[in-house]
Amino acid sequence: MSTATLTKPQQPQPGPQLSGDQHDGRIGLRGNLRHIGALVRRNLLWIRQDPESMFDAILMPIVFCLLFVFVFGGSIAGKGNQEEYVNYVVPGLMAMMGMNIAMGVGTGFSQDFQTGVMDRFRSLPIARSSVLIAKITVELCRMLVATAVLLTVGFILGLSVSSVAGLFAAVGLAVVFGFGIMWIFLTMGVVMKNAQSIQAMGFLVLFPLQFGSSIFAPTDTMPGWLQAFTDYNPLSSLADAARGLMNGGQPIAHDVLVTLIWAAVLTAVMAPIAIRKFTTKT
Repeated sequence: MSTATLTKPQQPQPGPQLSGDQHDGRIGLRGNLRHIGALVRRNLLWIRQDPESMFDAILMPIVFCLLFVFVFGGSIAGKGNQEEYVNYVVPGLMAMMGMNIAMGVGTGFSQDFQTGVMDRFRSLPIARSSVLIAKITVELCRMLVATAVLLTVGFILGLSVSSVAGLFAAVGLAVVFGFGIMWIFLTMGVVMKNAQSIQAMGFLVLFPLQFGSSIFAPTDTMPGWLQAFTDYNPLSSLADAARGLMNGGQPIAHDVLVTLIWAAVLTAVMAPIAIRKFTTKT
């Protein structure tokens, strides 16, 4: 009797499935959400083991708020008008927080590549986007912590808010814009070779955007060419929208719309690029 007749045909065995939602190489929404949740938990546990990674989110808003209020407040708003300047600069600093935290997304992502963690993630049967979305989710949480610290210091220094709902709307708008900005730095974290390069490039981009805006001072005293730049600077739109939402007294529809358009365009353009670069990185 031949060996072929004695050997029972082997049935193909199903491959490993992380969530029961993976079919034909595709991962369903439920499985994708489970992967994102697991990666978010991993990143939060990392922060718990390394609490120093939260120093920038906690200390940076304190330092910037005190620095600009007490060093520049008197010169910009006039002596004795500290409270007026607090109401002006704190909403602007909310816009600034998102930019600075976003830069940390890129540097942290680059460091994960250097340690080999990202190579391990890319070898797993999970959606590549889940790794990036989980990273952004945790960084948005850090941004909310930084914003809470900033507002706490602002209230101590005399910040007043005419609408609590407007305050939450301003925070939400800053988070939406921060989400869009983070995709840029995630792309940099994948493309650039080390964290130092990302920091250097980040500062070159952030400083003109931050100081060439209405974050720290009104733009009407700036030269005409600089005012033209500030008019198209999304940080000016975000800062002015946040002031209008928190304190009223100025139209906000245009600034809110411009900020949302910037956030949507940045996400639509940079998210696919970041995911593709992450997938094909060697």
